[in-house]
Amino acid sequence: MFAIDAAWIALLITGLGTLFLFGELLVNMRGVFGVLGLAFIMFYFMSHLSTSMFFIMGIVYLVSLLLIIIDGNFLNDGTLTTIGSISMLFTIGMAANDWVTGLYGVSGVLIGGFGSLLFLKVFPKRNMWSKITLLDQLSSEEGYNSMNESYRHLIGKEGITLTDLRPVGTVSINNQEYSVVSNGHWMKRNEKVVVERVDGTKILVKKVEN
Repeated sequence: MFAIDAAWIALLITGLGTLFLFGELLVNMRGVFGVLGLAFIMFYFMSHLSTSMFFIMGIVYLVSLLLIIIDGNFLNDGTLTTIGSISMLFTIGMAANDWVTGLYGVSGVLIGGFGSLLFLKVFPKRNMWSKITLLDQLSSEEGYNSMNESYRHLIGKEGITLTDLRPVGTVSINNQEYSVVSNGHWMKRNEKVVVERVDGTKILVKKVEN
């Protein structure tokens, strides 16, 4: 349709387009960022493609964006996001008139994508990709635990040290061997201990006083 003379301008256009588009997906800007982002991306396509190719590449790009939205809202496993992102990079690169402009365009997408994360520090976030990015902190009260919930049943259980604890060693509790850490004191083998608390996979024990 019309051409952009300087190849580096592709970096600016695709960077801003991706910044605003991904920003709209991450934070709630009521579509303002989305409109700005699409305007920049469509301008990039218009400056490099004929009318027929503009519509083809535009559709491919929008489908790529749709895959990312579906993943963020429903699947949350990252598969469609990966496919959509690769397809997005492909359309930006292939739309350029030469490989230098294409490289600038792809670089702009990558920079804009990572830059959009900064919006999370300023604007209210959307509830997307919560499983992947762990935006919502999980707690034990909600049915989650950092690691190995099964160790929690050991709290208060007594056992016998199988090795010296210096302060790390092995104990036997209910005929099962566990790697434990003492509460700062060294202990000898065959001493009686009790599990004081569990922190993730770390089992802390103390000596049982007679």
